Amino acid sequence: MSSRRLLLVLGLALLAGAVVWWLLPRPADFSPAAPSPAAPAAPAAPVPFAGANDRPLFVDSSPTVSVAAALNALGNDIVRDLTLLNDLLSDWRLNFPNAGNPWGENAEITAALTGDNSLGLRLIPRTHPAINAAGELVDRWGTPFLFHALAGDRMEIRSAGPDKKFGTTDDARLTPPPRPGGEPPL
Repeated sequence: MSSRRLLLVLGLALLAGAVVWWLLPRPADFSPAAPSPAAPAAPAAPVPFAGANDRPLFVDSSPTVSVAAALNALGNDIVRDLTLLNDLLSDWRLNFPNAGNPWGENAEITAALTGDNSLGLRLIPRTHPAINAAGELVDRWGTPFLFHALAGDRMEIRSAGPDKKFGTTDDARLTPPPRPGGEPPL
């Protein structure tokens, strides 16, 4: 082998070794780094959960679940509860933009919000205290909420209030305002 070829082979071997050395992790890469105080924490990975119908669901650690945790909580009032339900329905519509509101009676809407949907998305836990034995979302006095779709992206929510009777003066209702530009068809 000529000396030129030998130098070329050695040069290429040296270059390849330098590239490999550059790509290998350094010991400093393995030291635990303190998180930057300005860096946001990464969201927790979903934890598998087996639903009543044995299809895989996920426990969501997003802010939505913490919103649901405040439903019917001590220190809140019915106005706050209605707002929280409206927020959950808004989150539903964000995740199902072509579907609009969940539909049906209270139990069907609750089932959809607890994971009985095409994504297995659970916006409120099935074991939440605001869900009764019949699978309905109930107000703080134990009466099932009434849901009335006003449009594909608006849902009126009603509570019977402390007397547990609809149509009396203590009823509470949240009616979202119409979207600017008019109502979409139902």
